[in-house]
Amino acid sequence: MIEFKDIKWYSYHGALLPRTAPHQEVFLTKSESRKLLKKSGTYFLRYTDEWDRGSGEFWYVIKDEKEGLDSYKSKIRNQIKRGLKNCIVEKVDKTIIANNGYDVYIEAFKNYSTFIIPISKENFKKSILSSSDDFWAVYDKNRRLIAYANNFIENNMCHYNSMKFHPESLNLYPSYALIYTMNEYYLNHKKYRYVSDGARSISHETNIQNFLIKKFNFRKAYCRLNIDYRLDVKILTSIFFPFRQFIRHLNVAQLKRIDVLLHQEEIRRSYE
Repeated sequence: MIEFKDIKWYSYHGALLPRTAPHQEVFLTKSESRKLLKKSGTYFLRYTDEWDRGSGEFWYVIKDEKEGLDSYKSKIRNQIKRGLKNCIVEKVDKTIIANNGYDVYIEAFKNYSTFIIPISKENFKKSILSSSDDFWAVYDKNRRLIAYANNFIENNMCHYNSMKFHPESLNLYPSYALIYTMNEYYLNHKKYRYVSDGARSISHETNIQNFLIKKFNFRKAYCRLNIDYRLDVKILTSIFFPFRQFIRHLNVAQLKRIDVLLHQEEIRRSYE
């Protein structure tokens, strides 16, 4: 974690991102970007502005209305009730997830289509124990951990940083129980401005955001994507950009990182 201009920045797969609420706009001069890139050793900076602008190719998925069963159609109400009946959802100490969550993490990861490699059990535990996030656990009736979530709070909002569900327990509706309970806690009890499941996913396919929009009345809050590259990465991106469609259609695992980089650049250029 690096602090720059009163903002904490963290490294994620070669990128440097601000640990801020999405509605908190980030402004950097070219000189400041170069200084931050040099200080961090990352390939590029990524940040947003023009929060909730109405349209665009980049967005965060958020919910900014109070939670309540009466806001849903009968089918979804029944699914939420089924999840709450089958599962036990608790806000827990991080040691619970650090010691018991790796099996859920690794089994959930097997269902992802991504070039990202899962971390080891040792690094999983270290990551959890070093975190200042809120942690939630979902148990079945036998008190077996079947899902967990970790969230961080920033500037009167809550970011749903990660949710993992054991594939063999999905018939118990743990996602309905967990999401409803967290929404109720953060939106109704804590009265935060909104909860967010994060930005549009570029590196891998994910169904969770469509699920939240369709089932839990989340919406897309559009914003502008900004990227500042290290000089060598900027040159390489410019060279490969005209061939982005060809690279994407090749669908070669070794080129996946380049494909993601070019897709991200395509989104950035859509705002020019």
